[in-house]
Amino acid sequence: MSIKLRLIVMNFLQFAVWGAYLTSMSRYLGPAGLGAHIGIFYSVQGIVSIFMPALVGIIADRWIPAQKLLGMCHLLAAAFMLSAGLYGLNAGEGVSFSVFFTLYTFSVAFYMPTLALSNSVAYTILERGGMDTVKSFPPIRVFGTIGFICTMWLVDILGFQTTAMQFVMSALIGLLLGGYAFTLPNCPVSTDTRDKTLFQALGLDAFKLFKERKMALFFIFSMLLGVSLQITNGFANPFIASFEADPHYANTFGVQHSNILISLSQISEALCILLIPFFLKRYGIKNVILIAMVAWVLRFGFFGLGNPGSGAWLLILSMLVYGVAFDFFNVSGSLFVDKETPHHIRSSAQGMFMLMTNGIGATVGTLGAQWVVNQFTSWQEVMVNGEAKSLMIGDWSSVWFVFAGYALVVTILFAILFKYKHTPEKA
Repeated sequence: MSIKLRLIVMNFLQFAVWGAYLTSMSRYLGPAGLGAHIGIFYSVQGIVSIFMPALVGIIADRWIPAQKLLGMCHLLAAAFMLSAGLYGLNAGEGVSFSVFFTLYTFSVAFYMPTLALSNSVAYTILERGGMDTVKSFPPIRVFGTIGFICTMWLVDILGFQTTAMQFVMSALIGLLLGGYAFTLPNCPVSTDTRDKTLFQALGLDAFKLFKERKMALFFIFSMLLGVSLQITNGFANPFIASFEADPHYANTFGVQHSNILISLSQISEALCILLIPFFLKRYGIKNVILIAMVAWVLRFGFFGLGNPGSGAWLLILSMLVYGVAFDFFNVSGSLFVDKETPHHIRSSAQGMFMLMTNGIGATVGTLGAQWVVNQFTSWQEVMVNGEAKSLMIGDWSSVWFVFAGYALVVTILFAILFKYKHTPEKA
């Protein structure tokens, strides 16, 4: 098997693990009696992202080859996720928050570092194989998104969205990847990190960038926009499912297969990656990030206006603009950091970007979103075709308009406060 094909398999499985539960977990938590804690479950991903990737990165740099550490992390994450899934299946509706949340948290704590670690493994293997990572990696990474979509569809088609089987499926894929990682080519530990201080190894030296107004503003806005990143992952599925309480929408495709409908977001994401080079060259980084911010406003606004019946086209539009909202910000932001920071702290600066967006921003965003959702909706038992179902019922339009209003304020402030002139060299 060629190196590229082996890395394609790795990326496919890497994100298939995540796709099995990320967008559907909230549909299980509600009926299990944990609906009020959805935000907490999603915020854990941000909390562990603040410190776990850095710690695992140090271990990979100094002591354990990255591909072996990748395998270890996936095996541990899968073991805890399998325990959570089996516990959920056995507990039925009497799920203990403390038990399930603890098992889930340990799984996520070992999974989240693998997102960066798998990239590191791919870069190292490609470089040692004499290949150009800039040209070779993106086509490989796209298969990660395909893996994510495949397990989303599988969970939907098999009827696992409202059961703990989604966690079991995720765990089984994780066990497969954990074993597979040990078969990958060796990624030797680095010798140039042994003299680094712990402060440097954790990437904390990037805080000096806050002395520069442009970079300080960029990182602050990264955090503010990061607030939006996990909101729809946590609440889009319960929102669409809530229409099942209305006989006009109960049997529509979107309600019956909400995960498949939501997967249009990931399909859009895969396609939008291809548009970024053109937009960066034509409009510059600031304008591309502004486009992403406007897309977040539209993402939430379309949700607020749409429904699975006559307004299904608005929901579809919301899914399609997600690719612009997510990719244009994350990829362009990463490129901005790469171009505007000194070479010797470039890796630390990238870590800072991830900390502000997927760490602090996403954590604050999911907890804040839970509070907003709780003000307008509640989990209720409703009869659907003679069957009692637990659905999140309420004024969802107001929920999405609150999020859209927040994204709009951030967009306007960014346009006014962030000064950055586009030149061909910066494209």
